[in-house]
Amino acid sequence: MLENWAIYKGTGVPHDSIRKLPAPPPWRVFDGGPVMDSPPPSTAHANVVRATTYRPDPQIVQQVNAALYLRRPLLVTGPPGTGKTTLAYAVAHELSLGPLLRWSISSQVSLRDGLYQYDPLSRLQDAGRRASDEEDIGRYLRLGPLGTAMLPSARPRVLLIDEIDKSDLDLPNDLLTIFEDGSYEIPELVRATTPTAQVLDAGGTSRVTITDGRVTCRAFPLVIMTSNGEREFPPAFLRRCITVAIPQPTGAELNRIIAAHLPDLVDDAADIIDQFLVRRSTGELATDQLLNAIYLTQITRATDPLALAAALMPYLSAQPPETDAG
Repeated sequence: MLENWAIYKGTGVPHDSIRKLPAPPPWRVFDGGPVMDSPPPSTAHANVVRATTYRPDPQIVQQVNAALYLRRPLLVTGPPGTGKTTLAYAVAHELSLGPLLRWSISSQVSLRDGLYQYDPLSRLQDAGRRASDEEDIGRYLRLGPLGTAMLPSARPRVLLIDEIDKSDLDLPNDLLTIFEDGSYEIPELVRATTPTAQVLDAGGTSRVTITDGRVTCRAFPLVIMTSNGEREFPPAFLRRCITVAIPQPTGAELNRIIAAHLPDLVDDAADIIDQFLVRRSTGELATDQLLNAIYLTQITRATDPLALAAALMPYLSAQPPETDAG
């Protein structure tokens, strides 16, 4: 039934179905302009590989589409190494929505870091060298990933807010205002005598026009926020998000993941997959550790592949009691 309305299908094959996305709900309409063309997709090899080898389950595909239709952020939770970050690359690639905009979160990050950066020192230094009162304040500003995602693009950009559970307590609520309004101000431009400025976007290669210091989106971005489940979020934040939890992949799902990444090696990987599943039952492991182990043991033809694999798959949390069979 999902195929009848899905825009994102989870195939990894680029297509133009985003043009079929219906109009947003009346309470999620934004009127920013002038409308900008969407940038071409990323062709970086690493990004393409991780996007095309990702294999989401139907529940993940459904929730991505729900976020697209409702113009709401998607909060993705799950253990490390389950593909939360890769999901964002996969959606941006398949829907041809330009290079992924990535904002990595730490406890020191503020909302403004995601919106824009301002260099007052360079502006002060240049002030003594100017021959007139005119200045281009846009030279001292650069939009961040969130600020770029909110530009009035014809098609939504994909913004990854990575590990939002590492933020300070105020950031989720601060984000709510941006997500609800679909806009933000740059105070340095609001106070400027010239109403229009050319400002670098997050990529650092293009300048965009901002008038009167305000940016308002046209197509609300697909915001994918990842969390390792290390904290609880305020109810007001959660009720404005579409949520999905990514579980650890089962044995059958691991085989599909390995076949996507290492098609020539999957047939001989059964013993290491079994070892990984046994170890994972007693401690925290990530799927990319398994991929590393399969690749190295088979490429090197190790004399004791299970011992080498165990060395490549250390527990990510405190070592459990020795019930481990690997």
